Order: sequence, then C-alpha cells, then structure tokens
Amino acid sequence: MLTLFHVADLPTQVGAQYTLSGDDGHHAARVLRMAMGEELMLSDGHGAWSKMRVVEVGKKSIDLIVLESGFQDASATTITVIQAVTKGERSKEAIELLTEAGVDRIVPWQAARSIGKVDKGIEKMQITAGQASKQSRRFWVPEVSDVVDTQGAIAVITSADLAIVFHESATTKLSDLLLGSEPIASVVIVIGPEGGITDEELASMSGAGAKIALLGRPILRSAHAGIAAVAAVSTALRIW
Repeated sequence: MLTLFHVADLPTQVGAQYTLSGDDGHHAARVLRMAMGEELMLSDGHGAWSKMRVVEVGKKSIDLIVLESGFQDASATTITVIQAVTKGERSKEAIELLTEAGVDRIVPWQAARSIGKVDKGIEKMQITAGQASKQSRRFWVPEVSDVVDTQGAIAVITSADLAIVFHESATTKLSDLLLGSEPIASVVIVIGPEGGITDEELASMSGAGAKIALLGRPILRSAHAGIAAVAAVSTALRIW
C-alpha cells in the first residue's frame, strides 16, 4: 500500500505538479528516502485523494506530479465514540486506536472518575488523530470534539440513532442487542474511565435512550476498550 500524506491544498488535476515540503517533505525525502519514479498518495483528510509520482527529490522536500485523483464516499453509518479521558499517554493511545479502527468522531469525556484531565485543549489529540490517519491510510481524518462533561455526553447520545454504553454490570450481550438490526445511520459508543462509570452517569445515559451492553467477560483498559467495541459494532452492523 502506498504511503499517505495529508495536505490542505490537495492538487487534483492530472499532470499538475506539487511540492511536498515542511515536516512531511523532510520525512519523505530523508526518512523514507523516496526516489524518483516512486508513487504515493495525498489526501485532504475529507475524502478527496490524489495518486502522485515523485519527479524530483530535494534535501527537505519532494516534487510530485498528479497521476489520478478521486473521492472516497463517507461511510453510510457514522460511528462516534465518547471516550472517557484517561491518564497521561493513555489518552493518546486511545485516540490512535480509535482512529485506526475507523471511527468518524471522538468526543473526550471528563467523567466523574476520570483520573486524567485535558488542561491545554484538544490540539494534541487532533494531531494524534491526523498522524494515526496517515499510518492507517485513511482519506477521512476523524473529528476530535471539545471535551464534554456528562451533560454534554448525553446531548451526543440523544442525537444518535443508536447509543451503546459498555458496562460490566450489563446482562445483555452486544451480539444479542444488535441481532437483526436494521440499517443505522449513526451510532454512539460510550467508553468509561478506568474507575468505571458511576451509577448516576449510567442512569442518566440510560434515561437518555442509551442501551447498556456487555463487551465480553474480560475487563479491558479504558484506552483499549474502544477499539474492541468499534470492531464488534462494525461487524454486527455489517460495516466491516
């Protein structure tokens, strides 16, 4: 599979030339050591893409020419994950895994039992999502929303066709919950913090229409549970 870079000024006309510079240009020229004649992909992160060929390699940039371009339609079912904020590097890990799993939107949630906090905005999370999108060859970079409290999380839940909160107290398996489901346009998945979702949070989300489901017997780390949940939901809804 061809290496992918995201650029804001995506060239799409066949035969047009483009210079990939900055950090990406340096990475392509000096780290990947791309040579003349090699091919790569560019995308604007919103579905549009162009296949490129290297025509010149500089010290910190590469010159490219457009071979073909196109557009990848968004998925018919959008997946939003409300991810409880975790401590330190776990938050970055959660963003990476959710991006690689193919989610469309990530909503950081400052839950009652969240150990970590997002004190300096979500810019680092957005950068992480962009980097993980390149690694996983995504033409759509997921949106990372502002951090929400529980009321904000409930607002996201009520806007979805289906919302699922994964909790160890659930008696309903995900496979039973989604058995025979009709096509669904939007799904929200809620992943709690390491300390667990409180009874009050669970009751509020259930009252807002969320379904409570069990994600197997093992209890996963908060940062790891999201990718397992997305995989299970994507399979059950035939997205995968």
